[in-house]
Amino acid sequence: MLGFLLSRLGSLMLSLIVASVVIFAVVQVIPGDPATFMMGLNATPESVAHLREALGLNGPLPLRYLHWVAGMLHGDLGMSYTYRVPVAGLVAERLQVSVPLTIYALLLSTLLALPAGIFAAARRGRAGDLAVMGVTQFGIAVPNFWFAMLLVLFVALRLHWLPAGGFAGWQAGPWAVFKSLTLPAISLALPQAAILARVMRSALIETLGQDFIRTARAKGLSRGQATRRHGVRNALIPVLTILGLQFSFLLAGGIIIENVFYLPGLGRLIFQGITQRDLIVVQSVVMLLVAAVIVVNFAVEVAYALIDPRLRRPA
Repeated sequence: MLGFLLSRLGSLMLSLIVASVVIFAVVQVIPGDPATFMMGLNATPESVAHLREALGLNGPLPLRYLHWVAGMLHGDLGMSYTYRVPVAGLVAERLQVSVPLTIYALLLSTLLALPAGIFAAARRGRAGDLAVMGVTQFGIAVPNFWFAMLLVLFVALRLHWLPAGGFAGWQAGPWAVFKSLTLPAISLALPQAAILARVMRSALIETLGQDFIRTARAKGLSRGQATRRHGVRNALIPVLTILGLQFSFLLAGGIIIENVFYLPGLGRLIFQGITQRDLIVVQSVVMLLVAAVIVVNFAVEVAYALIDPRLRRPA
């Protein structure tokens, strides 16, 4: 297990280095002069030169890259050109919204999808299976922002059960935060639950056709017992893959939902950074999100090894 972890840690570090180089090149090299891009075409040469000096753009590219990486390792993500505050403070503030929203949506997605997938697999080809597959097909086809607008229309505006948007803030208490995040979390979770349920069904159907399941049945276990004791656990590996991808998507890809519900999260921060040409914010936040994706994938691989010890062996 130690060798497996070390090899995966090496892959993790290499992936982070490659990602940082690519992000740095895309943000600071491909656009040409970042200072000119940030200030626009009508900026005076003096103001551009002042911004270049303030951002440290006069040094060589390798030195600028190393300075940026070293700053991130020490928690210094730079100074926002638009907000005139440290980017680390902006990120910390927005994480208080995005991380709870992501976890909430992922929990809802898992709680809906796994029982639905198991139910459908156990009734393959019957009415229950067809009903679950029909609902999940609808969930995949419909965009999450459409779900969001329907929830705002019926649950918030007509029934007045939950707020239509905004974030109450943690100072208002956990219950107020829970109410603020419920509709956005449902909007994010429903399409992801549809995908996860279909993956769970397919993986479990394939697992139930394996020899060890037939052996368990021959030893006297009922179909339900064989499914619960042996089938579900062995069907979780592809499900974990989707869960890891969904966590990354929900954390980094909730920009539309955050704008629909006026949530001050990371997705909205990136959108604002792009529209306001704040490359410092975009560069740092994108790197953090990419790092989160890579770390989550590493955690998923470790979970693979815990579920199936055969995966710890070298290829």
